Amino acid sequence: MQFVLILTFFLFPAKPVTYRQNSNHQAHVLRSKDYSDTLPRVLPDRHADRIKNQLQTEAAEKFRSYQLPKTKTAWEIAGKTLKARIIEEANVTINHKLPLNLKETGSFQAAGYSVKNIVFQTRPNVYATANLYIPDAKGRFPAIITTHGHWRGGRLYKDFKAVGQTLALNGYVCLVIDAWGAGERTTAEGKFDYHGGNLGASIMDIGETLIGGQISDNIRGIDLLCSLPYVDTSKIGATGASGGGNQAMWLSAVDSRIKAAIPAVSVGTFESYIMERNCICELLPDGLTFTEESGVLALIAPHALKLFNSEQDLGPFSVAQMKRSYYNARPVFALYGADKKLAYEAFKTPHGYSAPMREQMIEWFNQNLKKTAQGAPVKGMQTDTLPDSKLLVYPNGNRDPKVENIATYCKNKGASLRKAMFNSAAAAPASKIAGLSEILRSRQQVRITNLTIHNKESGWERIVIETSDNQLIPLLYRAPGNDSRRFIIVSDPKGKNNISRARLNELKASGDGLVLVDLLGTGECSSPLADTLDEDLPRFHTIARSELWLGKTVLGQWVNALDAVNTFLKSKFKAPQITLDGRAETALAGLFYAVVKNHRVHIVLRDTPVSYLFDRQETLNNFSMAIHLPGFLVWGDVSLAAALSKTDVLFIHPVTMSGTHLNKWQLNKYAGEYKLIARKYNMQYKTRFIN
Repeated sequence: MQFVLILTFFLFPAKPVTYRQNSNHQAHVLRSKDYSDTLPRVLPDRHADRIKNQLQTEAAEKFRSYQLPKTKTAWEIAGKTLKARIIEEANVTINHKLPLNLKETGSFQAAGYSVKNIVFQTRPNVYATANLYIPDAKGRFPAIITTHGHWRGGRLYKDFKAVGQTLALNGYVCLVIDAWGAGERTTAEGKFDYHGGNLGASIMDIGETLIGGQISDNIRGIDLLCSLPYVDTSKIGATGASGGGNQAMWLSAVDSRIKAAIPAVSVGTFESYIMERNCICELLPDGLTFTEESGVLALIAPHALKLFNSEQDLGPFSVAQMKRSYYNARPVFALYGADKKLAYEAFKTPHGYSAPMREQMIEWFNQNLKKTAQGAPVKGMQTDTLPDSKLLVYPNGNRDPKVENIATYCKNKGASLRKAMFNSAAAAPASKIAGLSEILRSRQQVRITNLTIHNKESGWERIVIETSDNQLIPLLYRAPGNDSRRFIIVSDPKGKNNISRARLNELKASGDGLVLVDLLGTGECSSPLADTLDEDLPRFHTIARSELWLGKTVLGQWVNALDAVNTFLKSKFKAPQITLDGRAETALAGLFYAVVKNHRVHIVLRDTPVSYLFDRQETLNNFSMAIHLPGFLVWGDVSLAAALSKTDVLFIHPVTMSGTHLNKWQLNKYAGEYKLIARKYNMQYKTRFIN
């Protein structure tokens, strides 16, 4: 027990903690795609999915704590604040005076309606492709904007063509718009993109969000409808399915011009998004820190809102989850005497915008926009949809360069932000450090609350650190030799068993003390559920999204963990020199740690991007989604972090954000950039690059 008492004295002189000594621990092999039996385990095999349990518990607590005001006056104040917060957090662009620059590239006359193939400006230099379905009659018609989900073809998927045709045949103008990164707005013309994953997450690095871009585009869609002489601007509605249903909900919550909305197979709870398979376009960063889905639904009151759900859907879009939000939002509609304006219907049809849903859609819009009686005849339910060739804005493959895709947008906006960093005067270092801490969401000071020491195995001490932010950090520790008092903390985004044997032998030969650490979501700290959900998606797709909903980032969690390990080494061993030697994303955590925690450590970054600038999509998934930080390029770049770290930094095999290795010319260019930023901030420390 002498060793334990020493630890208590050095680590926690003011507040004692309990230590657990486990001499009977047996090593097991984790059945994981990232793990082998070359290093001893620290945690028990087949342990519970700690990440899943913790994040879902946090989300459940957020749901329980979020309550809508009970009086109309209180709600109107809270609702105004909530709407402003959503617009701010999603970075929604609202500019009704921006020229639409509407262009029609073709049209098609069908029986009872016509279709115009159009492109129009939604944000400065951002253009959307769409179809405009128009009834064959004269007069001013009610109008509906329709948003699609994650189906191939975007707006040309059969369900959304059917929605457009059905609405037009029943006396509605319908705008069916391509979501950013889908349909005719993909990176390569005619090739399907999944706009989520690292592609959509890259938008966060430039200070924007995919959900905010979609809301902005759809607001301009309403502007377009209101500009048409044959549209009754007092009778505007919105609908969509799946991810498109989410778009319709968010749009209706922030744009009061929408008088009736139908989100289909999409409404559930934000709580149920956590550790589930959702898209980045359905992520509002920090969302669960200030709202639940019931709050967004309540913002639509007193306008008409009907929720369509499928009984076949499970998880976030299930009928059970929808009802939780529905019943929590209902009292707000009652405050306006609009009880009958909120409704839901569950269908036995599969996930999609089915014919029975389209029939009920017409009845709901007739009742709330046309003000006609329920049960009016519905036309066009079984009509065949038009061929794609008739609806393409650019049928010959000559897409206008103005239809800027996500990849090009991120690259251009990132370059603009980096140029501003070079040209602007240096800010106060303290303010930049505080800014990075906010971006990382690593604001709190983390304490070590518990330490467990297992028996030694294969020359490694096995230690588990528990922290005040509920992290469990397994370490393999090897004491320094040759009278060295230096220590190296080694990390890898796939866990310690992904460290090459050659590198490990090299580190052992140095004689320095070694600490191999598995950080959140890596190695022994991985989540079996997340690994399963991420199977065909970038690593950390599930965890990174869930953390952001809850107001955290994976990199921020890693920074806190490295802080705990560093505290342990300094307290126990009085380590005079500590090197953080990481690979890829975890290496960035080491660099950011040096900045925001203000501890003097040496930094080694292996296979790590020298800049967050988007460069090419082909190998974009080289890094996991743990790498993305909302607003990072607005704050600065990796070069600024290196300057503020107050230490020498070594890049070994530096790469771009797509994992592309740098040639000699590029290395020299970045070396000059790092020197320039260091001089601007009066930092004397050096950054070196070894290719």
